Amino acid sequence: MRQPSARRGGMEKEPEPADLGWDDSLYDERGGMDTVPLARASTEGRTARRSGTSGASGGGHGRSAPPRRGGGRRVLRWSAVTLSLLILGTAGAGYLYYEHLNGNLEKDELNLGDKRLDKTAPNADGNTPLNILLLGSDSRNSEENVRLGGARGDVGRKPLADVQMLLHVSADRSNMSVISVPRDTRVTIPKCTDPEDGTVYQETSATINSSLQNGGPGCTVATWEELTGVPVDHFMMIDFAGVVDMADAVGGVPVCVNANVKDPKSGLRLEKGETVIKGEQALQWLRTRHGFQNGSDIGRAKAQHLYMNSMVRQLKAGTKLTNPNKLRKLAEAATKALTVDQGLGSVGKLYDLGSDLQRVPTERITMATMPWVEDPRNPLAHLVPKPGDADRLFSLVRNDVALDGKDKKKAAEKSPEPSDPAAPKAEIPVIVQNGTGTAAQAPVQGRAAGIAGVLAREGYARAVADATPKSQADTTVSYPSKDLRGDAELVAKSLGLPAGAVRIAQDVQQITVVVGADWRTAGAYPEPSKNPAEDKAPESADALNGNDKSCMEVNPRYSF
Repeated sequence: MRQPSARRGGMEKEPEPADLGWDDSLYDERGGMDTVPLARASTEGRTARRSGTSGASGGGHGRSAPPRRGGGRRVLRWSAVTLSLLILGTAGAGYLYYEHLNGNLEKDELNLGDKRLDKTAPNADGNTPLNILLLGSDSRNSEENVRLGGARGDVGRKPLADVQMLLHVSADRSNMSVISVPRDTRVTIPKCTDPEDGTVYQETSATINSSLQNGGPGCTVATWEELTGVPVDHFMMIDFAGVVDMADAVGGVPVCVNANVKDPKSGLRLEKGETVIKGEQALQWLRTRHGFQNGSDIGRAKAQHLYMNSMVRQLKAGTKLTNPNKLRKLAEAATKALTVDQGLGSVGKLYDLGSDLQRVPTERITMATMPWVEDPRNPLAHLVPKPGDADRLFSLVRNDVALDGKDKKKAAEKSPEPSDPAAPKAEIPVIVQNGTGTAAQAPVQGRAAGIAGVLAREGYARAVADATPKSQADTTVSYPSKDLRGDAELVAKSLGLPAGAVRIAQDVQQITVVVGADWRTAGAYPEPSKNPAEDKAPESADALNGNDKSCMEVNPRYSF
């Protein structure tokens, strides 16, 4: 597995921001804050380099470059998302500095599994939700990470993903859901192939944090898709040193404890009440387990949620984004701290992502922990998803339903355009696939053939079963083009499926029915629940609102 870069622990001198186009004068009273699109700023930077002039700052003698016609100063806006969920800032930069920041980012493959979920189909308005997996690595790949993480005996060991959170942004960008899975949860880790050396890691049952060792973050992505049925669009990973750098760059984050706490394992020591933590103290807070609640990983997840909520509130208020020196540090820290998938491998793409996240009101952010029970195989050490509650939580995300239960107050979704009339049933070709397999359950044999038989008896003479392996949480009827929507709706009606099961998909050639894990038994499709409590996170998920400023409960055994 490719180890994260050790560049943070190296001795190579970083270039000065001014050498790469950063211009502090953009922030003085005369400079203003005019903005230009990112693509335009980059193009102008390239033009300036070809013509022998600097982009946003002067040459090596500190003199400003002569203004070009129609010029004025240019500002490059950027953003990055890390463990804090949201870093959205504004920075004056030239093209060279922009490229320097791009070079800071580590990139890796998104998904290393051999079974990948289809991307979520657009809604009636053509918008799609966004799913990002946030990972915290315990890598000891550099002297700084060893110093911060301790355990010198772990130097050279493949890192574990001890923090894992799925961030879901709704299709209309009105709300955000974050789900943590405790690191000791036993799951099915699917077959993964390391793109660096071709090593094949066979499917296994193990704790979810060890998935990172099976080829890299792309195997953790594959594991999450297997566990939740949610297609992951991007991942972002940060290590110990990155957490410290980011906490320093934003000037600290206020947290609160309901009693004095001292945890010798993490090194955290705080007095009762609110404290602004930064640097190593922030890392200690995020790693503390024994000192919170009952000393389990569940308490640690709650503390991480409170920290992230607090950081989001500060950054969205803009209180940390006005000082150019802090902005430089934030730009460097954010880009150096992150390993991202290829789809997020540039500052420009991170900016677009940050813009989407910025639209979500803080009060519509909900953080939750996967409902769990003790693992029957090893109840003292491991957890497993709680039957019913865990899948209900995942189902809400799959179906783009907010965890706070407030979606019911939104206006009804716009109805799709009228469909073309459906063809006669006997003339509609239909493929049926079996997607009933899950991380916890093997596929139900014969489900595709059984549903194809139901359609045949309904008059669909061209309905056939397809043995292609599939894994999908929800039953769907997909169609490749708008002119076939009427056919798809007729098929769904014949099977008793809800209108929401019908969706357009570019990867199908004809009407395709995937029988999901929600329809594992013969008979009619299960009626959806009409209980309002089913439309929000279950109580066992311990949901936390983005505006929650409560204090973390301290474990009495670790108080002083």
